[in-house]
Amino acid sequence: MQVLQVQLEVGPDPAEVGRARRWARSRLVGSGIGDDEPLAETLILLISELVTNAVVHTGCPAVLRMLFGGGGGAGEAGTVRVEVADTSDCPPRPRHAEGDDTNGRGLELVDGLADRWGWQPEGAGKQIWCEVDRGGPAGSRGASPKVVVQGGEVREPPSCVFTDNLA
Repeated sequence: MQVLQVQLEVGPDPAEVGRARRWARSRLVGSGIGDDEPLAETLILLISELVTNAVVHTGCPAVLRMLFGGGGGAGEAGTVRVEVADTSDCPPRPRHAEGDDTNGRGLELVDGLADRWGWQPEGAGKQIWCEVDRGGPAGSRGASPKVVVQGGEVREPPSCVFTDNLA
């Protein structure tokens, strides 16, 4: 199977999140995922959450990578993997967001939208990743059990609320 990998260096400025979204959208279109497809919107939201977490909670530069597996054409099966690597070695830390809190739901969104997600050490820091399978009906994502990988260890999906607090 061929895999296309593209990456973008992201500075430690929250304004970089918008730049990362625009860059990712153009790469999705280039890979055959239409700008108006629900898959594109899901991936852009996932990218936005992961890049925001890295930039806001570590205050360090990050690297956004997108890997396109499978056929690569519109409607063809395969997997899109999103990775965000930063220089913080602190693992994602669950936090419970209360009713009107404006923060604390990032990883909960990732858990709900991605088919799989997790984190692993990378260099002196870590990489948080998620995968979305292409080619299936939009409503079928939640039908199969999710897998969460924490530090290389496969675990059952969490029953608690995850946050976007990575520091």
